[in-house]
Amino acid sequence: MENNGVEIEDTFAEGFGIKVSRIIITAATKHLAEITATEATGYACSVIGCPAEAGIDTYVPPTKTPDGRPGFAIMICHMSKKALDEEIMNRIGQCVLTAPTAAAFNALDGEESFATGSKLKFFGDGYQSEKDMDGRKMHVIPIMSGEFLVEDAMVFKDGVAGGNFFIMADSQLSAVVAAEAAADAIHSVPGVITPFPGGMVASGSKVGSKYKFLSASTNEKECVTLKDVVDTELPDDVFGMVEIVIDGVDEASVRAAMKAGIEAACTAHGVLKIGAGNYGGDLGPYQIKLKEL
Repeated sequence: MENNGVEIEDTFAEGFGIKVSRIIITAATKHLAEITATEATGYACSVIGCPAEAGIDTYVPPTKTPDGRPGFAIMICHMSKKALDEEIMNRIGQCVLTAPTAAAFNALDGEESFATGSKLKFFGDGYQSEKDMDGRKMHVIPIMSGEFLVEDAMVFKDGVAGGNFFIMADSQLSAVVAAEAAADAIHSVPGVITPFPGGMVASGSKVGSKYKFLSASTNEKECVTLKDVVDTELPDDVFGMVEIVIDGVDEASVRAAMKAGIEAACTAHGVLKIGAGNYGGDLGPYQIKLKEL
């Protein structure tokens, strides 16, 4: 199978379960909202080494935010419910409460939630109050620049992590340009994030290492500089390789994001092949076959 002349490998991306939260960060200006959302999702590429996986989902215009101001939807993910609770609390408390004019709203429907705002309100030191905002229970915390509003509870649900695909190109630059196009296309799909820098994974990894103290290490079979040294899985004409990793609120969202990203990547110059990473079905229950997309 080919898409725009680019070979689509007969393989699948292997997804696994993860706990997902989705929060809308608003501010007086789009610029401030984006800065706040970026701060709140920092150091969150992979739970292999980071405390969570997080990223900006999409821009939310004032007509669609709870307070009529520009905002960005972010997602924070973790396999552990306890760890996710702590991450949401820490990131909103340290990165959103501290940002000028920012506010935080729950953006998921579900039965399970964390009492984020209910806990964070105590920063008001007794001067905090409550208000109803179109059915949302909000905590109002007085701060130097005015008031910080945070919703009482942040819902979380079972989501899907590990959606991915490989972009193989004739050069490093071609692969990066294609990956940028893919990441841009994915941002148009609601309910997903690409947690790695710029949406791109430069250092694809494998489970384990020859060093006992490492739980993960470089995937040498996918390294372009090692093609003459190891039993490579890369074609001879591939000299650029980038992976895209996607987390989503459900499998349908991850599938839609993968499809959008792959189609965008296949329009870029120098892209030769699209593949995906999996562990033969041993890692997770979701097998997203590229040819089905």
